[in-house]
Amino acid sequence: MGSNDEDDSGSIVVINDYEDSQPATPPMEQPMVVGAAAAQAPIISSYNDKIRPLLDVIDRLRLLNVMKEGIQLPTIVMVGDQSSGKSSVLESLAGVNLPRSQGICTRVPLIIRLQNHARPRPELYLEYNGKMVPVEEPQIATAINIATDEVAGSGKSISDIPLTLVVRKDGVPDLTMVDLPGITRVPVHGQPDNIYEQIRDIIMQYITPKESIILNVLSATVDFSTCESIRMSQQVDKNGERTLAVVTKVDRAPEGLADKVTADDVNIGLGYVCVRNRIGDESYEEARKEEARLFETNAHLSCIDKSIVGVHVLAQKLVQIQANAIAKCLPEIVKNISAKLDANVSELEKMPKAITSIADATQAMMRIIQAAKESLKKLLWRGEFDEYPEDNTKHGTASNLSKDFLTEEIKGLEDAKGIELPNFLPCEAFLRILRRKVEMISYLPIKFTEKVWDYIDDMVTSVLTRHSEMYYQLKVSAKGAAHNLAQKLREQSINRVKEIVEMEKLTGYTCNPDYMREWNKLMNQQDHFINQITGTNQITRTVKPFPIICETEDKFPIICETEDLQGFGEIQDLWEIHGFGEIQVEHLRQHANVSILQQAFDLKMRMVAYWKIFKVRLVDSMALHLQYRVHNLVNNDIDEIVKELMGPDEHGIEKMLVESPAIVAKREKLKNSIKVLKESKDSVAKIMDRIVVYDAY
Repeated sequence: MGSNDEDDSGSIVVINDYEDSQPATPPMEQPMVVGAAAAQAPIISSYNDKIRPLLDVIDRLRLLNVMKEGIQLPTIVMVGDQSSGKSSVLESLAGVNLPRSQGICTRVPLIIRLQNHARPRPELYLEYNGKMVPVEEPQIATAINIATDEVAGSGKSISDIPLTLVVRKDGVPDLTMVDLPGITRVPVHGQPDNIYEQIRDIIMQYITPKESIILNVLSATVDFSTCESIRMSQQVDKNGERTLAVVTKVDRAPEGLADKVTADDVNIGLGYVCVRNRIGDESYEEARKEEARLFETNAHLSCIDKSIVGVHVLAQKLVQIQANAIAKCLPEIVKNISAKLDANVSELEKMPKAITSIADATQAMMRIIQAAKESLKKLLWRGEFDEYPEDNTKHGTASNLSKDFLTEEIKGLEDAKGIELPNFLPCEAFLRILRRKVEMISYLPIKFTEKVWDYIDDMVTSVLTRHSEMYYQLKVSAKGAAHNLAQKLREQSINRVKEIVEMEKLTGYTCNPDYMREWNKLMNQQDHFINQITGTNQITRTVKPFPIICETEDKFPIICETEDLQGFGEIQDLWEIHGFGEIQVEHLRQHANVSILQQAFDLKMRMVAYWKIFKVRLVDSMALHLQYRVHNLVNNDIDEIVKELMGPDEHGIEKMLVESPAIVAKREKLKNSIKVLKESKDSVAKIMDRIVVYDAY
């Protein structure tokens, strides 16, 4: 390793054996204006040798388009109002002729990379649209115009697609800058009406990142506070902490300039530099001599501090600001590149590999089906909704049966009347009422089962679609196959539920001891009820609520005392209010036969007791059936989807070989991004261990 060379300021230290660095240039004195001799000195200093490696790695990252990956790079961005002299400042720094014209002469962002080059013959070339075009120095302006027309079109329209001009020349400062179109508010012939908005958007795109250094070019002939470029830069850099101002055309308005740059009414945090640009056919050497003479002899300009005048001072400031900015930002750049690289690698690894054979397709199919099974077990069997949170709460309404109390029972008894033993309750009367009641609610189990299978259909389709997202053709086919399977099982379930309901209508039967206990408890109220009807107090038209009969409505969950049926929600409307409130009895007094009233009461209480048994049994039967069907679906029936996808000739699996265009594009984008980020990381790694210390600019 070579020895460490340290700048007098101590702001940055780099080892000088970096592989891309150029031969060292002899050091020169600190920038001072000492007549014509100083004007003839090159504007590069020994500082260039120390920052060249830093700038090389940033230029390499810029060439790799790492900014498209969201990685911001420290960039000197030159902005200014139209005809403020931006291009002339660049010409003075680079020592080459750039396009000049009335109106906008810069129609695209021009990235200019200046590299001190000790060889006698300069090297210049343009990079744009993936091309690198060598350029002879006298033809630079023409070549830039041709490239601009290719990128932005002929005429006066602008574009945000940049050109890059590389200038390797002896005596230039090691700088990379971006020259942006000059700001204009009034479109001229051939320019779009929204030219200002287009230019503003390009400028804001470049100066908004906190890593950007704003080089604001101001004409000495105008009030700085009225400059549109100042207003834009203050929007993103209110305190001017990363803004440097260069004042041009000082020979046209020298009076009061010293006060303007000293007062700093517009918050230029990095200070001002006053320059005189080349005029007419002056050579660059002649222009520098005239600049030195002007600031030395002009009565108004000679009083300006010599540390802020001259192109050579501007070059030194820009080189130092740029070097410190790069050194300051590099650790964050390294961190961001690594984080973005890790994220992209992780995302690429999660994507399925491109399928190139039937064997690969078969394995992928099995993985998808197995993953779908696991998701469905969580959703439909264990009631875990972390993958698909759903609200499946069901709500229903209750019915009021207090009106015409015992009327139905009396009618049933009269219809079933025949030769029978006294006080013997006809079975047919009970069955008629039972069948009618079951028939009234028979649509509810079917309706609920349909809703359950609508839910299952949606879940199976959603799960398979999600797990086959990477395979476009498979996703389309799997959606149809899942729906077909769900519809088939739905029909089987509905038929089974209808069968359960029909069995309940066939006869009344239970061996549940709760039936007799409930019936006996209810019958304890019979005497009290009959006395209320047949007693002497004929004014009473209602009977107070029975403490036993008046119960709250019952809502019966379907499975395992949970309320969600493993995600299906409560059964809806399958209940009856058993609390009758104040019962109207006037219509019962017309029956002189007390026996018929007693039998009707008995029949009513039997039905109340039996209905509780019936409801629980119906719900249990449906619950067991649905659990059984869901279990079979998750563990066995879903394999039918595979058979349908395979097809009768088992060639359906070949559909998986065709990937979605979006997936192909995403994979290629990730691969390209990873390649760029890896190259960027390697480039930065070569320089990071060479940086010892830096100071904030």
